[in-house]
Amino acid sequence: MLFACSGYDVMLYDVIPDQLQSAQEDIEAQLSALYKEGLQRSSLTLAEVKGHICTTTILEECVTGAIYIQECVPENRDLKRDVWRQIDDVITPDDVVFATSTSAIVPSLLSDHLKKRHRFMVAHPANPPLLNPMVELVPAPWTEPAAVDRARALMEVIGQVPIVLNKEIDGFVQARIQAAIIHVAWQLVSEDYVDVESLETAMSEGLGGWYAFMGPFDVEHINANGFVDSNKKYGAMVEQVQKTFPKPELMQGPAAEKLTRDLEQWTPSNRLADRCRWRDRRMSALLQLKRKLDEEGKREELK
Repeated sequence: MLFACSGYDVMLYDVIPDQLQSAQEDIEAQLSALYKEGLQRSSLTLAEVKGHICTTTILEECVTGAIYIQECVPENRDLKRDVWRQIDDVITPDDVVFATSTSAIVPSLLSDHLKKRHRFMVAHPANPPLLNPMVELVPAPWTEPAAVDRARALMEVIGQVPIVLNKEIDGFVQARIQAAIIHVAWQLVSEDYVDVESLETAMSEGLGGWYAFMGPFDVEHINANGFVDSNKKYGAMVEQVQKTFPKPELMQGPAAEKLTRDLEQWTPSNRLADRCRWRDRRMSALLQLKRKLDEEGKREELK
């Protein structure tokens, strides 16, 4: 949708025709909602955007003539490697960007067998990408800088906000931060320091207010007279708290069962789609607010 909204021709590929039909229906529903809310990233009409998207069940037809290939198959290393082997055998131009969407698998584990591995990287978007513009670009040790530069430029053209990692690491940036939050949250709930509702409130009504607009170091920087002062005042305390963090463990057992029951009270399994729509409406409102504040800031700078 993002590429099509920017006027690029997009070809979707899957081995299952029903998947392609479902994708087209989902695309139309999501785009219609965005246009209704005025959040589309395009001067094109809805019909024009849809006209840029085609489908195929033939891999060679999909990738021939492409300048950028985004693979989004499930988080399965062997499956991804096999798909890329097939693409590598078909693609002949040497300047096509190879990008995989994965939450945690480092690109070297997916591309070491490819002839064109120098074009390969992770391009991992935040979810949902239409409302959450950050995308992580993670090169493998053998990825050429020119390929990363081309991917970054393309992401900027379609309205995303790319960040480029200097080197690969499990989970990249977003998933590592998310894993750290879940790790601490699990300890607080499983060891009965706080109930689930209070834990969720601490994030949604507390930290979330900062992190919707600022990163963690920027928060600390302005919490005192700069980061150095903040570190002098609170660094030892932060270290002491971190020493109380437990070793990682799977979230299972009685505590996980209770957590599931609590979550089911707020959002039953058969209402998850409704909850996603609830989330998207609020993310849309936040995106609108950020755009408004950015415009007001630009006007202030011009005065």
